[in-house]
Amino acid sequence: MSSLIQVMRTELKKIAHDATVRDAAKRMRDERLGSLFVEKGGNLVGIVTETDVVRRAVAEGKDLGTVMVQSIMTAPIVTIESTRTVQDAHDMMGDLGVRHLGVTTGGKLVGLVSVRDLLVYFKRVSEPKITQD
Repeated sequence: MSSLIQVMRTELKKIAHDATVRDAAKRMRDERLGSLFVEKGGNLVGIVTETDVVRRAVAEGKDLGTVMVQSIMTAPIVTIESTRTVQDAHDMMGDLGVRHLGVTTGGKLVGLVSVRDLLVYFKRVSEPKITQD
């Protein structure tokens, strides 16, 4: 089975801790992202996801233009080592009920793997291939 290095995204998309939830939501929409790492003082302090926006801001009736990302983010970032398998990431996401995992090498955050990444991987390696007639 493939290691996470083969399926993870290495570009860490970040947003400032004091950005508004509206700014984060617009950026996720525009860049077709499901999450952004939250940065404060040059350090990654959390992750904000579409689910965080919906459950912790929209559903609570918060003003998306004034509430800051740091107040709805998930922290700490749930991580998995890059040498682990795709199946390990799948199992971890299922066990923890999360859709995004930070990927680390030697304890340093080097990437991200999402449920979408896993779906694409499993589709690519599954047999038989589904075709249209």
